[in-house]
Amino acid sequence: MENFIFHNPTKLIFGKGQLEQLKKEIPLYGKILLVYGGGSIKRNGLYDEVVEILRELNVRWVELSGVEPNPRLSTVRKGIEICKQENIEFLLAVGGGSVIDCTKAIAAGVKYDGDPWDFISRKATVKEALPFGTVLTLAATGSEMNANSVITNWETKEKYGWSSPAVFPKFSILDPTYTMTVPKDHTIYGIVDMMAHVLEQYFHHVPNTPLQDQMGEAVLRTVMEAAPKLVNDLQNYELRETILYCGTIALNGFLRMGLRGDWATHNIEHAISAVYDIPHAGGLAILFPNWMKYVLDENVERFKQLAVRVFNVYPEGKGDREIALEGIERLRKFWSSLGAPSRLADYGIGEESLELIADKAMAFGPFGNFKKLHREDVLAILKASL
Repeated sequence: MENFIFHNPTKLIFGKGQLEQLKKEIPLYGKILLVYGGGSIKRNGLYDEVVEILRELNVRWVELSGVEPNPRLSTVRKGIEICKQENIEFLLAVGGGSVIDCTKAIAAGVKYDGDPWDFISRKATVKEALPFGTVLTLAATGSEMNANSVITNWETKEKYGWSSPAVFPKFSILDPTYTMTVPKDHTIYGIVDMMAHVLEQYFHHVPNTPLQDQMGEAVLRTVMEAAPKLVNDLQNYELRETILYCGTIALNGFLRMGLRGDWATHNIEHAISAVYDIPHAGGLAILFPNWMKYVLDENVERFKQLAVRVFNVYPEGKGDREIALEGIERLRKFWSSLGAPSRLADYGIGEESLELIADKAMAFGPFGNFKKLHREDVLAILKASL
């Protein structure tokens, strides 16, 4: 494996009733900006519980609501303006990955002397940020315990991921109870998203990573065992608990120690949803099996390993490539069985837009660490995904 330094400063507070830990964490900070999305936390009662705690602590706060599923640069700018006007000292994100991603950009933007799009589009580097914490309501992105964020500039149809050690949450509260009202479609998207995160890290060319491989495989097997049960029993606390924990482990840095994953599929999906504003994980479900087929010959043995260990492909009497392809097909069928899309046509996306999407994907040049993709590669994957 490669040399590495691992540091994750986020305090993870997990389990039923852990919202009470806000009473210990919040008094460490001053005036708060409470950030949330479209109102689901008001419908399920979480908003009232958080506000009650803030009032009990006699904390001053203001609110930023309406964070979009693909959080917009305009909302980030609005949050920065509020922070500066109100002298905000701490941010509290209550919601899913999009709310947390937006909060990270606001926290960094307040401390940046310029437009936040500079660091989102890689023209500048974040050196500091306001502190923030999270109360998670959706198992999916892992943003609650990492330094990553994805922001969309809807005016220019651009969507980019960015990261900085300055934007690790100070703490994240994960109570599976608050994920039990997540509807079926978003539950499915979350499952696809966390599996895709594991797969992005699984495909690499670094030798001697047996523990990393088996940790990733364990997360995938655990998700695949729980997911079909959960989508048919959305109120099951134990299943919600399992999936919530898997989503965090999938992208908190544990699986990538000593290696560098690929992330090409995420880059292509960001280009699609920048143009069409589709659910991120819906795009991943469509693209990932087609990326896998396209890059298969880069390391057939790794695909074979995944097929046998995770997708239970029986290897006897089959060639390595046949085993690998069967594993890819089983992944596609698994996602489809949950209700995830399998073609761009499912979102009304046709061949007429592929050139534009490819251009967006190539904004920073060739990408991907398992196989370096150029424009013609991106187009080939997109065409296979129609």
